[in-house]
Amino acid sequence: MQPLALHGGPPVRSSLLPYAHQSVSEEDIAAVNAVLRSDWWTTGPKVPEFEQAFAAVTQSKEAVAVSNGTAALHVALYGAGITTGDEVIVPPMTFAATANAAVFLGAKPVFADCDAETLLLDPRTVEARITPKTKAIIAVDYAGQPCDYAALRTIAKKHSLILVADACHALGGTGEGQPVGSLADISTFSFHPVKPLATGEGGMVTTNEARFAERMRRFRNHCMTTDHRERQEKGSWFYEVTELGYNYRLTDIQCALGLSQLKRVPAWTKRRQEIAKQYDAALKEMAAAKPLQVRKNVEHAYHLYVIQLELERLSADRNEVFRALRAENIGVNVHYVPVHLHPYYRQTFGTKSGLCPVAERAYERIISLPMFAGMTDRDVQDVVEALRKILAHYAVKL
Repeated sequence: MQPLALHGGPPVRSSLLPYAHQSVSEEDIAAVNAVLRSDWWTTGPKVPEFEQAFAAVTQSKEAVAVSNGTAALHVALYGAGITTGDEVIVPPMTFAATANAAVFLGAKPVFADCDAETLLLDPRTVEARITPKTKAIIAVDYAGQPCDYAALRTIAKKHSLILVADACHALGGTGEGQPVGSLADISTFSFHPVKPLATGEGGMVTTNEARFAERMRRFRNHCMTTDHRERQEKGSWFYEVTELGYNYRLTDIQCALGLSQLKRVPAWTKRRQEIAKQYDAALKEMAAAKPLQVRKNVEHAYHLYVIQLELERLSADRNEVFRALRAENIGVNVHYVPVHLHPYYRQTFGTKSGLCPVAERAYERIISLPMFAGMTDRDVQDVVEALRKILAHYAVKL
């Protein structure tokens, strides 16, 4: 058996394959250049144009463009009326911004555990966390797979709660035959370079509720009664600040890039699904690693491809396997440290180990393999070869 690169052997690849990477076309560049030559770089016509196109793709009545995915979550909860003293149920297996958004508004994030096979928010754990202070549920479409929104909607309706989808991983996916973005009362998206659509930084919120959208548009612009373009069109200077808001605007430059990229989302989603099938087939032959399960009646967008290691079959822990894969120039990652285990949440809200045992156990075993539409079949083969090599090296007889 060839020695691991971690132990001095030759790596599978000569250069690093990242876990994700943006794609830029000449059409993208031309779209951005056109805005740079225009009169409007921000609060201009490309903003509503992008919003309308995104709303159409997600089959939503309203879309609100914002500066990033974290802003999208903050704006969404503000739009829903979340405020000081409220509680918001969130999953632990997500980026910290999901829970942080509640804290920004003075609310308390309450962690409900995940399903062991999908790492999606488990509806069975949600209801046990509901109190008279609960006002919303945020479900995270982890890795790009839509949550069980039928079950979550039933719970939300029963308790008069707002259901928010953190769909930052899932653009291009579907659930129950409907596109992601239309499955909850409010849905949020991120356009970071590693995401299914990229504008550098950027985000979007979708909803069918005009009253939510009105509050969100005001909040993203300092809660001012008018923006610069509106004042210029009216020949006016006057505005008022009605509440405390933020500067969460997305520029016309970024919206032009988003409009251009939006056209390629279906093709990118299809390619990531093809890569996932190749990984699925390879993992059937590896006893010490398995993919997450995919729910019935969904189209997985595969922003991430996450495997769980069968540590009982290995003489190494996840961190050792991670280091070995990186040494082979496979740019794996880990998504995520459960939010309730971060020092801020331990110190501020008294969360601790044991609160969400399913997520905590999974955290010790998960690795995200490279997954982006620009990967070649040779790239996929390199990942499989490196994983097979490493798992064989650390394999133990049961």
